[in-house]
Amino acid sequence: MAIFVFASCEKDINLKLHDTTALVVVDAQIENDKAPIVVLTKSFSFFSSISPQLLDSSFIHNADVFISNGVLTHKLKEYSTTIAPGLHTFYYSIDSANLATAFNGELNKQYSLKIITGGKEYQSTVLIPALATYPDSMYFKQAPNNPDTNKRVLFVRATDPPGLGNYIRYFTKKNNGPFLPGENSVYDDQVIDGHTYDVQFPQGIDRNNKPKADSNFFKRGDVVTLKFCNISKPVFTFWSSWEFAYQSIGNPFAQPNKVLGNISNGALGVFSGYAAWYKTETVP
Repeated sequence: MAIFVFASCEKDINLKLHDTTALVVVDAQIENDKAPIVVLTKSFSFFSSISPQLLDSSFIHNADVFISNGVLTHKLKEYSTTIAPGLHTFYYSIDSANLATAFNGELNKQYSLKIITGGKEYQSTVLIPALATYPDSMYFKQAPNNPDTNKRVLFVRATDPPGLGNYIRYFTKKNNGPFLPGENSVYDDQVIDGHTYDVQFPQGIDRNNKPKADSNFFKRGDVVTLKFCNISKPVFTFWSSWEFAYQSIGNPFAQPNKVLGNISNGALGVFSGYAAWYKTETVP
């Protein structure tokens, strides 16, 4: 009887998803002592078949992109980078032919971004906060419960200043590779407020490639650089909600989640401000 009841409850449900207008997607950042970088793309269908041609066509060209520090306003220039034969990425940054209004990021300063493309205007503001907290030290331990004695895990000891409202994002770089954020790259001081704490920072991951089983580990002799960033609450909110959504893909029991960006006029994405601290060590 139980089998009959459950079998009779089955029903095929077909969802007909409508095509939607492509949205502007913004991935912008400014860091202390570095030039701003803005990547503009268009969204595409959830069921699109990802290909180099599709990715190449998603970049937005010839946009008017302006950044201001409250005193100077600079129009960014579009550049391209070859990442493989016939495959390029495009980004906007400082116009080297117009350095009179160009500037790098500074600690404890606010910046505004304006983008004009497709007849629409998109705006955002972000704060590069003060470097209120940074590691007292970084060190390595042998990977626990692992027969390979060459494997290491990275730890950081840091002191959180008294008072809630400190937000962190971290990246790691191994040898000559790029800086990559951790799978869970952001955290706040809700629990650690005013305390000295030790925390493990797993190796940053390339989300374009499936992580390997030992991707959290470094090896003896690796040259590791930690990028430890103080960020504002809106930036923390975007990346924490984005990472939660990324990790929930394909999980039918995951809690519904909306990624909360800081770009106006319905655009997707974020304008991030990083107060960055760097430290390089060779894994002993």
